Formats: sequence, structure tokens, C-alpha cells
Amino acid sequence: MKSVRVFLLVAVGMLLALSLATTGAQELTPVRLQLQWVAQSQFAGYYAAVDQGYYEEEGLDVEILEGAVDIVPQQVVASGGAEFGIAWVPKVLASREEGADLVNIAQIFQRSGTLEVSFVEKNITSVADLRGMRVGTWGFGNEHELFAALRAEGIDPDNPDDVTIVQQPFDMSMLLNDELDAAEAMTYNEYAQVLEQVNPETGELYQPEDLNVIDFNDVGTAMLQDHIFARESWLAEEGNEDIAVKFIRASIKGWLFCRDNFEECVDIVLDNGPTLGRGHMTWMLNEINKLIWPSPNGIGVMDEELWNQTVAVALEGEVISEEPDEGAYRTDLVQAALDSLREEMPDIDLTGEDWQPEEVEITPGGE
Repeated sequence: MKSVRVFLLVAVGMLLALSLATTGAQELTPVRLQLQWVAQSQFAGYYAAVDQGYYEEEGLDVEILEGAVDIVPQQVVASGGAEFGIAWVPKVLASREEGADLVNIAQIFQRSGTLEVSFVEKNITSVADLRGMRVGTWGFGNEHELFAALRAEGIDPDNPDDVTIVQQPFDMSMLLNDELDAAEAMTYNEYAQVLEQVNPETGELYQPEDLNVIDFNDVGTAMLQDHIFARESWLAEEGNEDIAVKFIRASIKGWLFCRDNFEECVDIVLDNGPTLGRGHMTWMLNEINKLIWPSPNGIGVMDEELWNQTVAVALEGEVISEEPDEGAYRTDLVQAALDSLREEMPDIDLTGEDWQPEEVEITPGGE
């Protein structure tokens, strides 16, 4: 009889544990995050937050939705297909002006990663040197920094007598094949794609000194890029602001993890199946960290000067027709997340003031 009682107690205990686990799982709030593109180090912080259990600790069950050429995060979030999205600021401003009630709730990237890249023999060292050249851009809203810079130099991007604008694919093939004099590139992606290729003249990989780079942060037409946004109407529903703070808080912890645990973060990205290899993902994470750190006011807090510059460039390029209203971004939710993190961990570094990038070696083909 004693063995029967023991068996029953064990069985009851197992059922109770299973019930508690099931109840705990049911208590997680499901939310979705729509990315701009496929899994890669550009989004490493969010993947790390899932992997390290940061979202789960906040009571959230986060599903990350990958992007594609035909997926527009603003449309997905505006239609209720996701609670949160990642996109460049001017794209969300345009959607907001068109009637979508989207609001920037955390400005993760503190600076632009957009470049115009050329080979040194083209002698393109400034925007003025692009006059008369074949200049590549992806379009789809990615051209505004370039076009604003051209107009500032008196070069009309719509006038083929001034410059030949070519819509390039999302790679550097046209630059490598000499079909372009200069090509659009992101510091964390396409720029490295050139360096990962063999220079046929030397038989070695291309080197940074083989290239000239125009950085739109230096030119003055840089626009703010990756940020977290949500619908105002969704945030207005009871309890959703609290969910947003929890989501931002966990996401910030994910980005802190990727700053302070570099190699492990690369492994997490690779576990999520990026299309490019370890070498490329390692380069990308290092460059993404450069866009985030330092964050002088705390990661995710808007730099008002850069916001105003982004708006000015968007107006000049007719991305939007009038200045956005004051509700286009809010800082209270990210500030609440930062304050709670500081309260929990007084020594936490949320600015990265002393952060230094890694030294990353380029690998052939990004493998």
C-alpha cells in the first residue's frame, strides 16, 4: 500500500508541475515583430532576446517575422499583422502621412549606415564628383539620402544631363562589373560584399584602399534608420503600453548582449539561418553595433537633432509633404524601459560611451 501511495503522490506531483508549466506558458502574451529583411545580424538583438529568454522573462512570447522584397513592415503593422515593426524613419513617416497610425517608440540605430561606394580609379571623393556619373541606388525609398546630397550640390537626380541614376540590385554586381561608377551600399552589408571578392588584378581580396566611400553622415543628409514602431490605436488599448515597455526592455537587453557577448551573438544569428556565412554575419554585427553605440542619451532614445535632419531631408525629397505632428515619435515608453533597467541593475551601461568595435577579418565570400 505504501508503494501505491508513493506512486500516487509522485503522479499528483507530476500532474501539478505539468499544470503549473502549462498555466505559465498560457500566461505569456503573444506578440509579433515584423523585420525589414531576412534573418541576419542587422536584427541580432531581437534574436538574442528570444534566445536568452529576455522576452519570456517579461511575460512575452515573441514571434519574429522575416521580411522580403514584397513585405512592407509598415503595411503589416498597420493592418494588425504584427504588433511591432522595424523600418527606416522616412518610410514610416510617409506611411503615417498616408493615414497609417504608426508611431516610433524606440530609435535603436543612432546613425545612418548608408554609403555610396566607388573604385579609386573613378576619382569620386565627394558628392560633387558624381556629376556625369552612373550612380546606383536601390530605390524603394532608399535613395533619399543620396538624392538630397546631389541636389545640395546642384545636381538634379531627375536630369540625365546631370547624372545617370541606375536602379541597382541588392548586391554589388553592377559595381564589380563596371556597369556603375558608384553604388549604394550599407556599411554592414554591401560594402563588405565588395571586400569579400577577389580583385582580378592582384589575385587577392579587395582592400578598403581600393575604394572611395561617401558617408552620408559626413555629408549631412543622413536619415535615421532602424527603429521600433507600433500602432497608436493598439497602444491606446488597455495594457498595451505596458506590453510595449516590456518588449522594448527585453529588446534592449538583447542588444546589450550582442554588444558585450559578440561571438555568442553571432552564433545566435547563425542558428536562425541567415543566407550569408559566418564571416559576413560577424562583419555585419560589428558594423551594426557601430550604428547603435554610443547612444549618448541611452539606447533607443531619439536624438532630436537627427530627427529634425531626417524630417528636413524627407521634406526636401518630397517623401512627405509637411512636417510630421508631435505624435510621430514618443520617448516615454523607451525611457520607462531604461529607467526600470537602471533600477534593477544600477551599474548597467545603456550608453556604450566607452564601447570599442571588434577587429573583424574579411573572409572570402563572407564564409
